[in-house]
Amino acid sequence: MAGNKVKFDKSSQEIIVPGGSLISEAAQLAGVDIIQPCGGQGRCGRCAVLVESGKVRRRSALRLSERDIEQGYALACQTVIESDSAISVPPQEKIERRLTTDRIVADIIVPDGYDFSKDQTIQRISLKLTPPNMEDQLDDASRLKTVLRRNFGYDNLFISLNLYRKIGDILRKGNWQATVILELQKMHESPDPQVRLIDIAPGIIPEEQPLWGVAIDIGTTTITVWLVNLINGEVIAQASEYNGQIARGEDIISRIIYSSKDNGAEELHSLVIDTIHQLLAQVCKRVKGRKCNLGDIVKATISGNSTMMHLFLKIPATSIRLSPFVTAVNELPVLSAGEIGLDINPEAPVICLPGVASYVGSDITAGVYSSGMDDTTETTLFMDVGTNGEIVLGSHDWLVTCACSAGPAFEGAGVVHGMRATNGAIEEVWIHSDTYDPTVRVIGNGKPVGICGSGLIALVAEMFMTGIIDKAGNIKSNLETNRVREGEHGMEYVVSWGNEVENGMDIVITAVDIDNLLRAKGAIFAGYQVLANSVGIPLELTEQMLIGGSFGKYINIEKGIEIGLLPDLPWDKFQFLGNTSVKGAYYALLDRKAHERISSIASRMTYIELSADNSFYERFMSALFLPHTDLSLFPTVKKALENHN
Repeated sequence: MAGNKVKFDKSSQEIIVPGGSLISEAAQLAGVDIIQPCGGQGRCGRCAVLVESGKVRRRSALRLSERDIEQGYALACQTVIESDSAISVPPQEKIERRLTTDRIVADIIVPDGYDFSKDQTIQRISLKLTPPNMEDQLDDASRLKTVLRRNFGYDNLFISLNLYRKIGDILRKGNWQATVILELQKMHESPDPQVRLIDIAPGIIPEEQPLWGVAIDIGTTTITVWLVNLINGEVIAQASEYNGQIARGEDIISRIIYSSKDNGAEELHSLVIDTIHQLLAQVCKRVKGRKCNLGDIVKATISGNSTMMHLFLKIPATSIRLSPFVTAVNELPVLSAGEIGLDINPEAPVICLPGVASYVGSDITAGVYSSGMDDTTETTLFMDVGTNGEIVLGSHDWLVTCACSAGPAFEGAGVVHGMRATNGAIEEVWIHSDTYDPTVRVIGNGKPVGICGSGLIALVAEMFMTGIIDKAGNIKSNLETNRVREGEHGMEYVVSWGNEVENGMDIVITAVDIDNLLRAKGAIFAGYQVLANSVGIPLELTEQMLIGGSFGKYINIEKGIEIGLLPDLPWDKFQFLGNTSVKGAYYALLDRKAHERISSIASRMTYIELSADNSFYERFMSALFLPHTDLSLFPTVKKALENHN
């Protein structure tokens, strides 16, 4: 079949693609990046391109208006090229993060009593060897092994072929003095300690010289890296960036679907590895007064949800989204950086922390550990809100967990004017109860561009408490305000007029947007109830609620309770902990016992699959109202509504 010539305005080269190719496939061949937040399923409409010339066939035009189609717009992931074509790609979404500061690093406290020589699986030892001579012709590797056995009791030293190739030159370069870095695979107290050589350098290295490790959290939305001096446990630098996989799917289901496409798994692996490598380079550059190269990093611990871990390691993830929803693996052995393709010391051990089930991964087990939840006698509810809502209920005696698909609404997706929490996002809203006019707070203090997750929660709460919407989320059409109107997607409320907005277009929230939020919060609240019911403890008897995740710390407690996202508990019972996943990875990086305890947490958790729980659907339907069909569950909201009326 003859090919078609395609020219993208973003590329200087014309390419030829096979007949029947999608525009998105042609763009990849041309090296043109087109974001596909829904993973190429045609649901989000954000991969729209302009077909300047040529014949194409649209399989779907979801989220495109008739005028868009008349002008030549098409969804790249759903449009087949049927002739020579010229295609224009609109500016892609620019991602800008809230700035992180050195204060974040300063707040990280090294665990009490951390002792490098006792707690760490990595050891650095300086050695003086006897040079060979005509009477002593022991080979170089055996000479090294003999010194480690005699002086330190390490009888089982594993050396890789790569290091065998280096040993002789390094010993001679250092005049038979060398410093070795070892991984203790079985610790000192073992009757048969096992040791692996990670690196060897000529000469004697001062004990106070840093030894570098990294803690990595692979989030669906954000990847975070902490660079740590293993000698004293201090976090020296930190960096975060959006996960590059976002361009191929904003939620895990979209990414799993994308991974099943030709070369999809390899592409998603490359995107996450590239993001991690960018962050590793950033943290190394931020080391002040000391040199840190990527090859100097000798240990890594990694946490993340089950899907992220599978895609990172190129383990097929398809089974995660198909009944009976089983992972390929929940707990992996210690791997090496070289076999993973992580650009640090290739011999560095990489510890991928254990998860529990398809939708409860090591981000949660690490979070439970770092929050101290498994070491308290208080009945505790732990939640990590994001695209998925992972929930754990329990104490040091017992732990039950579940996960509910909240959808991308809390990340600003699936909402007409939704966006991530970047500059220009409306993050807080207050509405006047008489005029129905809003006051907004915008990230970066500039003109608004859209609404992020925390802004959406605040907005819907305010609309409910001021009577703009009813308990079912319906926008009332009889209010004396021009901010309520009929829009393309039904009734809508204008949050910001075009003359107040960066791009000049009104920012609105629609009935569909509100419905998406109600479904997200309803799933999470129903999850709370299922866990509480499973152990026979009323939700209101929860003694503390811990909220993890980068998004969680921006939730306004009052607004979260008013919409029924958070249980109606006294405010002093809530604690916002930030990124508990990377903190758990950090603790495991320092202390082998922390790693062991996280493994214990994973094994002790009782996982409840909500799709198999007969009561979940009923509880979910009851939670699709503001704040709930049963107002007795929200006494403070009930009282506020009565006072307002």
